[in-house]
Amino acid sequence: MIQELIREALEARSRAYAPYSRFQVGAALRCEGIVHSGCNVENAAYPLGTCAEAGAIAAMVRGGGRRIEEIVIVGEDAPCTPCGGCRQKLREFGLPDLRIHMISPKGDMLMTRTLSELLPDAFGPDHLG
Repeated sequence: MIQELIREALEARSRAYAPYSRFQVGAALRCEGIVHSGCNVENAAYPLGTCAEAGAIAAMVRGGGRRIEEIVIVGEDAPCTPCGGCRQKLREFGLPDLRIHMISPKGDMLMTRTLSELLPDAFGPDHLG
């Protein structure tokens, strides 16, 4: 099943809109057996761009999903780890043991971490009762 996530993340990356940085990122996640993907979308006003992970999460929520089971992220040849904001977004919809796979543009596995490894002692929905 990881192969489907890899294929979708690679396809999403190919559609990224990154005319300024030229740093294309794709992400694909699984929720209740359904794959949702997203790509980064830059904006001339830099802070207004969106990350690939945010796009995939938005697609999941639009489809009625609420729990990320696994996610694949593809950037350049070095592992493309989620930014701090996306780590918090992943925490909103993922448990601490959520597996986050970073792959190369060729589809090779570069690194796998859990959400708790990338965002230890995270603040999440359970803190709000």
